[in-house]
Amino acid sequence: MPPVFRFAPSPNGLLHLGHAYSALLNFDRARETGGRLLLRIEDIDATRCRPEYETAIYEDLAWLGIAWETPVRRQSEHPADYRAALEKLSAPGLVYPAFESRAEIARLVAAREAGGPWPRDPDGAPLYPGNARSLSANERAQLIASGAPYALRLDMAAACRCAAGLSWNEHGEGPDGERGIVPARPEAWGDVVLARKETPTSYHLSVVVDDALQGVSEIVRGQDLFYATSVHRLLQVLLGLPEPAYRHHPLIRDEAGRKLSKSSQSTGLCALRAAGITPARVRQLVGLG
Repeated sequence: MPPVFRFAPSPNGLLHLGHAYSALLNFDRARETGGRLLLRIEDIDATRCRPEYETAIYEDLAWLGIAWETPVRRQSEHPADYRAALEKLSAPGLVYPAFESRAEIARLVAAREAGGPWPRDPDGAPLYPGNARSLSANERAQLIASGAPYALRLDMAAACRCAAGLSWNEHGEGPDGERGIVPARPEAWGDVVLARKETPTSYHLSVVVDDALQGVSEIVRGQDLFYATSVHRLLQVLLGLPEPAYRHHPLIRDEAGRKLSKSSQSTGLCALRAAGITPARVRQLVGLG
């Protein structure tokens, strides 16, 4: 079977040079290996994703000369797939509802840190500090029936007991030069969120479900997601999903050394196009010329 690659942006802002680099790498690898390239729109966050950004994604990729297979998978159209995965994880008791708001979690972390540093995940966010795991089934049912908002979290300790000794084969390079067989350390992320009352899935859950359903065999993505691969390998094993090959690539950074991002309003590809920059020049700018 030919290898299957994918580029999976979220329509919550305009694509920038960092996205162009990742998309072009996937496109080039697909052509070099006689593989297929899929485009997936990760639009599950209805509060931030907008149709005009999705339209801009298609326009920017086409301008770069990138071709992809159709139809395009849009996450918002497949909530049943994520529900099924959650039910599979819930059956052995690996998922629980947590009812603290983000503000309450921040207060709990501050209280914990009065006695010393509270552990943080590889992205720098504090690990879940609450005690929702200790709630009885009746207490959980009453809170849900009352309409209280909640997040569905993975019981990381229990999950790791079910899938010990995880690793992946890194064909690219991690932030610290990691290559080859990399031990997975999902426990570093704590009890990650898998879904919320108003959102049927999280990034961690949807990405492994989508990749498996689409038959993605080669994942080429930025080093900012290198450590998240530990969580993805855990979920793949728990859900009985195949393991793709991983190839993480360096990030495109600005003059101050910061990675380009939508949140910092890095210059979009459409602005470069309007300024007369050519697709060939974009390739040069990201080191592919």
